Amino acid sequence: MNLFQQIFAWLTDPEHWRTTLGIAGIPQRVGEHLQYTGLAVLVSALIAVPLGAWIGHTGRGGTVVVGLVNSLRALPELGLVILLVLALGITYAVPALTIALVVLGVPVLLAGTYAGIRNVDRSVVDAARGMGMTEWEILLKVELPNALPLMFGALRAASLQIIATVAIAAQISLGGLGRYVIDGFAFREFDQMAAGAILIAALAIVVELVLTGVQWLVISPGLRKARTTRVKSTQQRALEPASEST
Repeated sequence: MNLFQQIFAWLTDPEHWRTTLGIAGIPQRVGEHLQYTGLAVLVSALIAVPLGAWIGHTGRGGTVVVGLVNSLRALPELGLVILLVLALGITYAVPALTIALVVLGVPVLLAGTYAGIRNVDRSVVDAARGMGMTEWEILLKVELPNALPLMFGALRAASLQIIATVAIAAQISLGGLGRYVIDGFAFREFDQMAAGAILIAALAIVVELVLTGVQWLVISPGLRKARTTRVKSTQQRALEPASEST
């Protein structure tokens, strides 16, 4: 039996889909993975969205955003988790994991929110000011709704990155689907390790589809149409020099 057959046999084994003798099954591992991911994404959004919206609206600190995004992305999450566990103790493994995942999620959401606000048509913002709107009303009623497409794109990207990185939770004795990858490697059970990687990828695809559906429902058709028009016009402008030269 080759490796692909072994992986299929492992994934279809009923014993792996139920909790027996205190050993968690796949549904429980998926729940743990989603729990760690959801907490990290929520905390990241609570930090990054207000900060990115303020910076985008005022136009102050744009260079700081770029520097922060680049510096935080360079941090190794596994090393940061282990460092925090050593500093806080294994009792605080979940907070240590959450901090490391937030460090991963904040730059993406911060950059997406900032870019979304700054890309709002300035004539629309000026018109809102001319109508007597306050700065808070402009941010909440004009800029944020128009920035939703880019913000949702950042949310999807951050969620996928965090889902993939949550696998390191198994390195500090936590659960999640990374448990199969780490345990499979430790015990040389490569079918389990590969199955764990497949489950993580499948979970990421499902979450991406769900968030895409939510984005389609939340964003107004006018914004979707306007964004599509901008993309097409940009592509046409890009092709014009080539057609002229030919």
